Amino acid sequence: MRRTFSCCLFIVVILGCRNNQQREASQNEGVPFINHYVTNNFPHDTTLFTEGFLFHAGRLTESTGAPLELQNTRSLIGVQNLETGKLEIKIELDKAKYFGEGIAILNGKLYQLTYKNQLGFIYDATTFKKISEFKYANLEGWGMTTDDKSLIMSDGTDNLTYISPNTMSPLKTISVTEDGQPVMHLNELEFIKGYIYANVYGTNFILKIDPTNGDVVGKLDLRKVFTSEKNMNPGALEMNGIAYDPIADKVYITGKLWAHIYEIDFNK
Repeated sequence: MRRTFSCCLFIVVILGCRNNQQREASQNEGVPFINHYVTNNFPHDTTLFTEGFLFHAGRLTESTGAPLELQNTRSLIGVQNLETGKLEIKIELDKAKYFGEGIAILNGKLYQLTYKNQLGFIYDATTFKKISEFKYANLEGWGMTTDDKSLIMSDGTDNLTYISPNTMSPLKTISVTEDGQPVMHLNELEFIKGYIYANVYGTNFILKIDPTNGDVVGKLDLRKVFTSEKNMNPGALEMNGIAYDPIADKVYITGKLWAHIYEIDFNK
């Protein structure tokens, strides 16, 4: 009986291992994870509630929001000094009226979204002087980027809206899906080498999105970076901010109220 029981137990263990291997193989058939390495870090002002993050003409530009419950926060646009962590403020919105969101620069103009006003602002990208305003039908404004032809905005849903920079009218909308399922809470965006990269609000993932069909084709798991930041800076909130420097071919990430900006290297 003992021998029979041992044989049965051995078979159960083997079958269990095979099932585990099959489950792991099944999981591995999904969207692949992108290997990445943190290659450097820089100081970041912990009062900055990051909403937009981009490189243009060799300078890192950041936009921020201002939750009313966080009295030290302001809705700003400014140029980051990577050595000191200080933001050279260029634009400030009245936080009693507007909550600053994502930004993009295209054809010499800087575009800024607001959270719930269904209103955006256009500035000269060099002088930061306001040129005009624009409206959009999306209920909320979250992140923004550009493919050098159109503006692309997120609104907290699974949709990305392409906007004409000439008329500021929507051109098309694509739904972002992972394994056939819509991905909600798309946040800060960056266009890198033909793909859209997006923070997912409330997570530590950055998605790599094929703009031709909205499919997620890769993802970065940045939980270790977030945990390291949180251990050093307990006040840090969610990760938000992807900036690509095409001149140096470098990517920078940060988050809301983070004390650091991280330079990361990955297969783009």
